[in-house]
Amino acid sequence: MAQFLLELRSEEIPARMQGSGAEALRNLVCEELEKSALKFDCAHSYYTFSRLVVVVEGLPNKQPDLSEEKRGPRTDASEAAIKGFLRSNDLCLDDCEKRSVGNGEFWFATRERKGQKTSDILSDFLPKIIRKMPWKKSMRWGESSLRWVRPLKSILCVLEGEVIHVDVGDDIPCCNNTYGHRFHAPEPISVGFFDDYEKSLQRAKVVLKAQTRRELITEKASKLAVGLGLCVKSDPELLDEIVGLVEWPVPMIGRIDNHFLNLPEEVLITSMRSHQKYFALEDSTGRLAPYFILVSNISPSDGGCSVVTGNERVLRARLADAKFFWDQDRKKKLEEFLPGLDGMVFHEKLGTLANKVSRIQGLSSALALHINADVDHTYRAATLCKADLTTGMVGEFASLQGIVGRYYALRDGEAQEVADAVAQHYSPAGPKDYCPVAPVVLAISIADKLDTLVGFFIIDEKPTGSRDPYALRRAALGVIRMILENKLRLQLSDTISAARLQYEEHCNTGIFNDSKLEKSGTNISSDEMTNNLTAFFVERLKVYLRARGKRHDLIDSVFALNDEDDLVRIVSRVEALQEFLSGEDGKTLLAAYRRASNIVEIEEKREKETFDGRVDIKLLVEPAERKLFSVLNEMKSPFELALAKEDFTEAMTTMVALRDPIDNFFESVIVNTDKAPIRINRLKLLSRFRQVLNRVAIFRHIEG
Repeated sequence: MAQFLLELRSEEIPARMQGSGAEALRNLVCEELEKSALKFDCAHSYYTFSRLVVVVEGLPNKQPDLSEEKRGPRTDASEAAIKGFLRSNDLCLDDCEKRSVGNGEFWFATRERKGQKTSDILSDFLPKIIRKMPWKKSMRWGESSLRWVRPLKSILCVLEGEVIHVDVGDDIPCCNNTYGHRFHAPEPISVGFFDDYEKSLQRAKVVLKAQTRRELITEKASKLAVGLGLCVKSDPELLDEIVGLVEWPVPMIGRIDNHFLNLPEEVLITSMRSHQKYFALEDSTGRLAPYFILVSNISPSDGGCSVVTGNERVLRARLADAKFFWDQDRKKKLEEFLPGLDGMVFHEKLGTLANKVSRIQGLSSALALHINADVDHTYRAATLCKADLTTGMVGEFASLQGIVGRYYALRDGEAQEVADAVAQHYSPAGPKDYCPVAPVVLAISIADKLDTLVGFFIIDEKPTGSRDPYALRRAALGVIRMILENKLRLQLSDTISAARLQYEEHCNTGIFNDSKLEKSGTNISSDEMTNNLTAFFVERLKVYLRARGKRHDLIDSVFALNDEDDLVRIVSRVEALQEFLSGEDGKTLLAAYRRASNIVEIEEKREKETFDGRVDIKLLVEPAERKLFSVLNEMKSPFELALAKEDFTEAMTTMVALRDPIDNFFESVIVNTDKAPIRINRLKLLSRFRQVLNRVAIFRHIEG
């Protein structure tokens, strides 16, 4: 068994693409090996900013010999058909044998194929997979025909220590050489096996494994911080990025000038994090300390003094810019920045940000009445929520939108609820982001996201399978999370209609015409837009619930209820239904429902009529059918009461009373009797049983 080692060395690969690129390369190699019937023990991938590496253990030296069998035409087929089969497979009739299959006799040909050398197979498919690497962005360089994430410099490809030639064109060398750190060890290194490869890189100041680099950064940075009685502020995303920016991580500590410590913590952290990739430090109380951790990619001969000094100088210039914008902005009130929104386009078909603010004012005020938010504070927060987008601070540090506005609002004497809404109305920005709970914040955040969703659905800019340039899926998920996590009782279709109404009342962009929505010469009715967006929310909610372990078929069964678009109630139904069907009572009733539904549907199709009418008690002649009818009547009141209270667990518990009667009915009652009135009455009884269960969810959508 052999070991295969592949390294693709290139110019610096962006940190966000390294892990996925290495994994994609490993998957492509494994797929091709499996297609070639080359079994292996395991395959691993590694990466740094200058290389993607795949190592495969336990490969055979050659393919197994294969026996390939092909069935030809019948032995009594035309001569032309038989000759065509022989010609297409390079055979003569003596190579074939007759076999009986079913009622006929056919020609069969069996060909033995010798397995190829593994080295030949690798040499054949590697150029193809290198060229079809699924990079999100790629480039060409010079006169090269190869598209890759960055210019490819060399290929190391060895099988059990022997070089495998890989020709991707453009004179890219393929050998058993790699290179270590560009400054500390620039000379080529010859390798044959992975252990030797990894150790050679380590000696050449390259830590191959990302997890090892992560641990080194964490350990050394923490040690530096503890030496000053501090700790490193947790920032997993920044750590992941830095792991992809260095091959030989050397953390160092620098100091922030006291001159800048009166800036808000968010400004200091953003300057360090976004521009310079520094870790912030904090004291035991959680306050920001006047120090930072940088991670160098070299081990300087002076112990890092020049590196730290240079980074402190660069940070000083960044913070000087921030302080200038901070001081300039504070010469005006936040409200005075509002006129600038008239010149900022939200979307060419949907007007300016000033137009958007007007719509948010109207929609959030309407929402405030439903979620018990202070209407005056909500309106004021809606007015100011986008004002800081025209400030110098947000122009320099876009990620501080909202946060800067909160500081300015509090300085101007705005209410705390208003300032918090300005800061938090962009949340939640993702599935793991903080979800607002304050009523005023909820009103503004929901209004902002719904306005975006409705606007883009009006102009028919819906997400496609691969594209979502306006992050509409994320906006819909944000609305769903706020509604569910705060148990807001909002009718989805009514809320969407309210958002659309704001476009009609505040829109001067020409997208409306006679209550229709114009888009590229076609008209989309308001009902169609509402239905499209509601369906979009439904799909997002399904994704949200499936991620939390809810069965997809139960979700579909609840959504099949035509009048259900209260998200809180939908989730309550799904949760109660999943719990109910996990027990024997639920499973038994589901089986009875299917049997009853099948009988009724078959007869309805045959008779071309429905059996939803009133059951005639006089025609119930069997004890079992009278009992079923009696229980259906007895449970009606508590069942309807439980549904009215939205206690779906209680409603399903009430349905358990039907278990024995429906089982006895099927055991002792013949539905399709030859007496027509009795048969129809029994079909109506089963239809009524079906209707009761369908009040909770449409059971025919449930699997298993």
